[in-house]
Amino acid sequence: MGHPALLALLGAAAAVLCLTVLDTLKGYQVLDWLRTPEAHAPELQGLWGEVAHRVQRVVRQRDQLIAEERRRLDQFLSGIQASPNGVILLDDTEHITWISTVAADHFGLDPTRDLYQRVTNLIRQPTFVQYLQAGDYREPVKCLMPRGAQGYLSLQVCRYGEGLKLILSQDITERERSDTMRRDFVANVSHEIRTPLTVLTGFIETLGSLPLTEVERARVITLMAQQAERMRTLVADLLTLAQIEGSPRPTSDRWIKVDALMQRLENDGLGLSRGRHPMSFAIEDDGPLVEISGVESEWLSAMGNLVSNAVRYTPDGGHIGVHWTTLPEGGGEFSVRDSGIGIEPEHIPRLTERFYRVDGSRSRETGGTGLGLSIVKHVVQRHGGELRVTSEPGKGSTFTLTVPAVRVRLAQAVIQPA
Repeated sequence: MGHPALLALLGAAAAVLCLTVLDTLKGYQVLDWLRTPEAHAPELQGLWGEVAHRVQRVVRQRDQLIAEERRRLDQFLSGIQASPNGVILLDDTEHITWISTVAADHFGLDPTRDLYQRVTNLIRQPTFVQYLQAGDYREPVKCLMPRGAQGYLSLQVCRYGEGLKLILSQDITERERSDTMRRDFVANVSHEIRTPLTVLTGFIETLGSLPLTEVERARVITLMAQQAERMRTLVADLLTLAQIEGSPRPTSDRWIKVDALMQRLENDGLGLSRGRHPMSFAIEDDGPLVEISGVESEWLSAMGNLVSNAVRYTPDGGHIGVHWTTLPEGGGEFSVRDSGIGIEPEHIPRLTERFYRVDGSRSRETGGTGLGLSIVKHVVQRHGGELRVTSEPGKGSTFTLTVPAVRVRLAQAVIQPA
């Protein structure tokens, strides 16, 4: 009886050992899978199968959370990339950990190559370096764009996390240019008004302190009237410019006949010239039947400025030609061509700036305020057109206003049924 019992005991021990070995092998399979979680989970039965299943579910949930966080991070970074402002992230040692595309453009950096570089090794402008090192970031600092670019940046550093920093960069070139233009405008207006006021003050003192003959008194009063008219014209042009800039874009439901405009321009031009220039006014193609839309007073102001400029800057005897042409595609062109003194090429891009004068003394002598072409530019832009200038020194200039097709049509009186 002893041998069968021993055999049974040995069999049971062998079975337990086999189960233990198999169980251990399953455990190693699970352990190997946990070491390389990207591999497929082992297909096991029993306890280890349940463990593997539960671990796989936890891993899958973790992967989903990681994917969701990555998606949110990508969305956040995409939002920063879409911003017109630049962003640079720094670690606690002021090394770059991330650069937006806009910031890379602002500073001439490479978003990949320049990662983990110390920011002051790449952006070396003294103004920025001092600002970063000073530690007072309550206000932004203005810097020139690096690497020879013509522009300005506004930079502000923000602290976050454990010693981390964020640099915000904004291109303020246009704002600086506008501020400069505003300062120049105020200075120019002050100068333009101060000069005639000084003359008037001197004449008033002369009238009050010196015994003048009637002829001398009349001459002084005439000169005073000229200076007063100069200021009146300047104020009128300033008001016109302010009104044009502050008004909405004109609608296309108010139409003006081109031939009526040309007739008024001809009357004004001949009156201003007083026979000193041979002048021609021509309407080509369907001009007499054409209407343009917009604000009549603005079109008259823009076109009239071009005609008066031609009269002012063309020597006596020089020819002035004023033309309207209806274009094949439906738009129109109004041009003023003169045989005057012409304009050097370097001056042409700046002609429409307020108070810009090629020859300041001549402009004042002829009664110009320096605002005429600025008014012309704003009127044309408001009506969707364009101003073009071609000129050759000593031979004359041509100023052309283009009117878009949506603002040109045949006169209604012609196309209406009988």
